[in-house]
Amino acid sequence: MADHLAGEEVMAAEDCQRSGFCADSGVFRSLHRLSPRHLPSSDFPLDAASFVLSLLPPADRLAFLDLASGQGLSFSDLRRSVLSLAAALSLGLGIRPGDVVLLLAPNSVLYPVIALAVLAAGAVLCPANPLCTTADVVRQVRDSGASIAIAAPEEAHKTAAAGLPTLLTRRPSPPDATYEALPSAEEMMEWGDPMAATPSGRRQSDPAAVLYSSGTTGSPKGAVLTHGNLIAAVSLLRWASEASGSDGDVYLAFIPMSHVYGLVFFALGLPTTGARVVVMPRFELAAAMEAVARHGVTNIPAVPPVVTAMAKSPQNWDLSGLRRIGTGASAMPPASARGFRRRYPWVELREGYGLTETCGAATFAAAASTRPEGRGVGQLLPGFEARVVAPATGKAEGPGGVGELWLRGATVMWGYLGNDVATAEEVADGGWLRTGDLVYFDEDGYLFIVDRIKELIKPNGYQVTPTELEALLATHPHILDAAVVPLEDEEAGQVPMAFVVRASDSRLTSEEVMQFVASQVAPYKKIRRVAFIGTVPRSPAGKILRKDLITLARQAVSPKL
Repeated sequence: MADHLAGEEVMAAEDCQRSGFCADSGVFRSLHRLSPRHLPSSDFPLDAASFVLSLLPPADRLAFLDLASGQGLSFSDLRRSVLSLAAALSLGLGIRPGDVVLLLAPNSVLYPVIALAVLAAGAVLCPANPLCTTADVVRQVRDSGASIAIAAPEEAHKTAAAGLPTLLTRRPSPPDATYEALPSAEEMMEWGDPMAATPSGRRQSDPAAVLYSSGTTGSPKGAVLTHGNLIAAVSLLRWASEASGSDGDVYLAFIPMSHVYGLVFFALGLPTTGARVVVMPRFELAAAMEAVARHGVTNIPAVPPVVTAMAKSPQNWDLSGLRRIGTGASAMPPASARGFRRRYPWVELREGYGLTETCGAATFAAAASTRPEGRGVGQLLPGFEARVVAPATGKAEGPGGVGELWLRGATVMWGYLGNDVATAEEVADGGWLRTGDLVYFDEDGYLFIVDRIKELIKPNGYQVTPTELEALLATHPHILDAAVVPLEDEEAGQVPMAFVVRASDSRLTSEEVMQFVASQVAPYKKIRRVAFIGTVPRSPAGKILRKDLITLARQAVSPKL
């Protein structure tokens, strides 16, 4: 791991361009360096929870504030609660190192405590999103081999349907006789003995978490992340925080902590920086904006649809204290970014790139003062290497060349749980992760996302990127959101179909949408069919669930508002 994060010595030995591209090896290397003080040696026996707890500020100031309950948690309370619960899980419930624990709960101040306690006990954390159906949870339980669940009271029926013993996060109201005999995780935090917690004995190479991809184009797969992966991710977040000058920051957390973005950022990484995290159970625009003013929020980690909503909302809020919004998980429509910057010119809008398979980390968006607008999704994080591989030839491309992004670094997953075929398909020899994203680097090492290889639409052999058409649709004043997918066609094979969300007072027609696009693109890129919908289905990370829309397209269904 340390070798991956200290790769500048190798870079210096090669004749590398200012982009970080080394022609001899065909590899882009990070232009940034991580100080050795940020990262322990990969040989040192250490679990991710112990690493996080060792970096918590020795203070009683507030670490987390729960908007829903008003409950606060100081850094000292966080440490004590984690150790108390870890001891109770091990000694009271008999959870052993290597056991898989399913965590099914919305965001709350309890979530980071439970996640860290599971890791501290040496168990493997397996988060599930509360938006999952009972059938989804049953499949995840079977695939992961979970032996016990920790669930919010309102979600416990899903784990019960999977036949899984379940510990509630908190006492239900009204009381439920089913769980009377067992204390809740919250009670274990209060009653447990932190001194009874013992080292888990886990090494950095051991599995720490199984996080399931959103399955936007296929079935979800469980990415196995090691303790070393999570330690590296936290280290990189700390480095990025210091590079941004983030003293005294207050973050708003509505990204689900069940997603890799929220888990690594809010539950594991930010507590080590001393930042305060204001927790929301779910995103709601008005409540989020009011929280910014009321609680002095300076930073919002978000997804592009949130930025779009902020830019287009007719309401005005006092966001004078907001300094920065960072986005990831999916591409930011250029029109949304421009609209946001016009409306909130004092707020830095930063875009990054990462995947579940890289612990959510891969690139770093530098400060606006050093990063001109439109410079992609940032530069490679310290220690990361990348290749841009032309799909047709397998040739490594240099700056400006488009190809599939391959990544290598300390946060890259171990593999997919119980799926050797998928692992072999996506992790190449030498530890290179094939991302499936078409990209290019510019001459200064900034990464630009073109589209997903699997999502390309191919009319008559041409290639059309859905994101290009979605970005164009986003510029229409009567379109709030849009998604483009392939529609099967007897003559062309595939043609682009658009699912469009109209403004509430709009009378926009399908013909007007198609003409709007046709007047600005090549003939083969024209939208051939339009369906109006109430919302574009997205994953918790904001990614368009194209498989759902493709199913609708195949059924030739035109959903109504």
